[in-house]
Amino acid sequence: MDIVNLLIQLVCGAVGGNLSGVINKARSLSPVLNTVLGAIGGLGGGQLLGGPIGNMLGSGTVGNIGASGVVGLLLPLVVSYFQKKKTA
Repeated sequence: MDIVNLLIQLVCGAVGGNLSGVINKARSLSPVLNTVLGAIGGLGGGQLLGGPIGNMLGSGTVGNIGASGVVGLLLPLVVSYFQKKKTA
């Protein structure tokens, strides 16, 4: 992996993490935590799933972007469900 692919994974994951905060406002962690968890998820998802998905779609970069964005979106959502519910 070169540095460009790693940066793509981090950015797409961070965007996915912020999108998860918008989708699930009631259980959103915080913008900073959503971004960090999304970037971590995007990095992991791009490394694990970017190649196989890219081979199916015909382009490694497209698979890398898709996998990073989806896993970056899912990780903050999963973490938010393990936290106690916020009281008003």
